[in-house]
Amino acid sequence: MVSSGSEFGEKSRLRALLEHFAVIEDPREPWRVAHPLPEVLLLVVCGTIADCDDYEGIAAWGEEHLPFLRRFLPYFHGVPGGRWLTLLMNRIDPGLFSACFTAWVRETWPDRPDFVAIDGKTSRRSHDRHAGQAPLHLVSAFATTGRLVLGQEAVEDKSNETTAIPVLLERLAADGGLDGAIVSIDAIACNATIATAIKDAGADYLLAVKGNQPTLRAEVEDFFATAPADGLDVFVDHDKGHGRIEERSVTVAREVDWLTGERRFPGELRLPGAASIIKVQSRTELKDRGRFDTRYYISSAPLSAEAAAEAVRGHWGIENRLHWVLDVTFKEDQSRLRTGHGAKNMAVVRHFAINLVRAATHKKSIKLRRKLAGWDVEYLASLIGVSSR
Repeated sequence: MVSSGSEFGEKSRLRALLEHFAVIEDPREPWRVAHPLPEVLLLVVCGTIADCDDYEGIAAWGEEHLPFLRRFLPYFHGVPGGRWLTLLMNRIDPGLFSACFTAWVRETWPDRPDFVAIDGKTSRRSHDRHAGQAPLHLVSAFATTGRLVLGQEAVEDKSNETTAIPVLLERLAADGGLDGAIVSIDAIACNATIATAIKDAGADYLLAVKGNQPTLRAEVEDFFATAPADGLDVFVDHDKGHGRIEERSVTVAREVDWLTGERRFPGELRLPGAASIIKVQSRTELKDRGRFDTRYYISSAPLSAEAAAEAVRGHWGIENRLHWVLDVTFKEDQSRLRTGHGAKNMAVVRHFAINLVRAATHKKSIKLRRKLAGWDVEYLASLIGVSSR
């Protein structure tokens, strides 16, 4: 029996989720549908939260917890098997599924993000050598302050992140979704096209300057080597933990008119609205050695040194707050999904799951939260935003 509105609460995360699932186009002929698409997607998301990492495990979990699932949707024919789940998830349009995810996040967490990190990740075992298929590479947007996945876009074969990032930015920017945010991306995006796309989205960019832009990097290095100290803003912070002590010194210059002057070499890189350049020096003391590193960034926001330090640190955080969690806790790198759209769609499902699991207010680890959700359906209900019975 379909649950009433009171079961979901006042526009709960689950109710919003099912409403967005309902608008995804079902690729099957209506008369052949025994398991409606919202039922399938709810099963897959709940099973993934409940510590299941493949379709066989999700189907088995659903069979054992069918009364729980029927609190929300009918499931007249029970739950589909693992092979059937694989076939259907291979056929769902990943573009529509990603758009559904982004719309759900925006409705459920309506506050606009302050800092957004965009970075790519490869699912290493999703390749197929015999078919000449490269592994799935997904570009994700991550709200670093709220630790929330905002959206994702798959990189097409024989392409790279620079083609996927503008598509992702356009989706995130709809209805002012990026207004006032600072969007940070690694050096691959240090070009005028992506910088312009970020500015057109109502946001400011923070782009790493590395060896792929040797002229710009050399100019920035020379500037910091000769700039008078009274024209620079400096912030130093320290971090201790995991057997290391790290000192980071962030230096910002906001007098950067020389970057946009008329006297430039033909074809030289020009980033629109550049307002500050940033130098980050880190010194890390490990048990057996020391490590030194210097990084450079350019931003369209006139950042203070402290704000720049927060933005840069947030971008580094996408590796351990999203990519590491997906690999270690959700075992994404071990996934062998290869055919159809299965790998892309399952990556989006994991993003649904990680946002819901992170919504819990207690301090248990994500790994333990998933295990608890598999053991206790009332705890799972609390994660998906339903009041416990």
